[in-house]
Amino acid sequence: MIKEAIAALVSGCSLATDEAAQVMEEIMEGETTPAQFGAFVTALRLKGETVDEIIGLARTMRAKAIPVSTEGLVVDTCGTGGDGSHTFNISTAAAFVAAGAGLKIAKHGNRAMSSQCGSADVLEALGVKIDLDAEQVQRCLKEIGIGFMFAPLFHPAMKCAAAPRREIGIRTVFNILGPLTNPAGAKAQVLGVGDKSLIEKLALVLQGLGCQHALLVHGEDGLDEITITGKTHVCELKNGRIRRYVISPEDFGLSRATSDSIKGGDIKANADLLRNILAGALGPQRDVVLMNAAAAIVVGDKAKTFQQGTAIAKEVIDNGDASAKLDQLIELSQSLG
Repeated sequence: MIKEAIAALVSGCSLATDEAAQVMEEIMEGETTPAQFGAFVTALRLKGETVDEIIGLARTMRAKAIPVSTEGLVVDTCGTGGDGSHTFNISTAAAFVAAGAGLKIAKHGNRAMSSQCGSADVLEALGVKIDLDAEQVQRCLKEIGIGFMFAPLFHPAMKCAAAPRREIGIRTVFNILGPLTNPAGAKAQVLGVGDKSLIEKLALVLQGLGCQHALLVHGEDGLDEITITGKTHVCELKNGRIRRYVISPEDFGLSRATSDSIKGGDIKANADLLRNILAGALGPQRDVVLMNAAAAIVVGDKAKTFQQGTAIAKEVIDNGDASAKLDQLIELSQSLG
C-alpha cells in the first residue's frame, strides 16, 4: 500500500482516511523500509496533509498506543515543534504551572527531533525519571496530578520511524501526530502549531477525534506557542464548534517583549531556566509561561478568561505550588522507577 500511496501523493492526489490508516498500519508493523517512510512523509508534507489523512494516521497510532487509564478531565500542553525558534521549553514549564492550579496534566513528549532540547530532554536533566510505564504514569496522575509519557515507550511500534525522522530533520506529519495521540486520552489541549496553515486543519482533526476543548495556537513570529512578541492566531475547538480569533500579551494583562528575550540554550541551560521560572524569577520568560499556562487553565475549565487564567498562574508560581509539582514529579518518578 505504501508504494501506491507515495505514487498518489507525488502526483498531487490525497489519500482517503482508510488508506492513510492502512499506510500507518504498515509503518507500525515494520513492513516499510526507511526509504519508503522518508519518501511518504516528505511527499505528504510537500502536497500538504489533509484532515482525512491526519485523522486516518492518528486513529491507527492511537489504536496501537499503550493506554494510560485516567479519571476526570485530563489536559495536555504541547507543540508540533519544527518552528526553528530555539526558545526554551515553554509548554513544559506551563504544564507544571497548570498542574499547580489543580489541573490533571498528562504531558506527552519526546527527545528533540528538529530542535535543540525536547520536553523529555529537559525533564530528564531536571531529575525526572522519564521512562515510566503506563501503570506508573497512572499513579503519578492520581497522586500528584501530573505525569510524563515518553512517546517511544507508549508508541513502541513507532521506533522504526525515529531514525529516519531525525535524519530528515524537517517538520513532518509525525510532529503533528505526537500531540494528537496522547496515550492518556487527554480531552482538553493547548496545541502549539509551528505552521499557521495547519491551525484550522488540526482543529478539524481534533474535532474528528473527539476532543472536547482545545486551543490551537500559532504566534505571528512563527512560534508554536502563545507568543510574547505580538499577536497569536488561535483556533478554538469547544463542544464541537470551532472559532478563530487573534490574541496578544495585552489580553493576558502582560507586556510585549522581543523574541531574543525568550530564547533558550542547551539542555542544561533550559533546565536551569525552567527551574528559575517556577521559583519565581521575573521577566519575559516568566510572562510567556504565564500566557501558555493561562491557556491550559482555560481549557481545563479553571478560568473563563485569559486574564483570570493569568492571575491563577501568577499565584501558583508565587506561592510555590508550581515548583512543588516539579519536585513531586521528580521524587515520585524516581521512587517508582
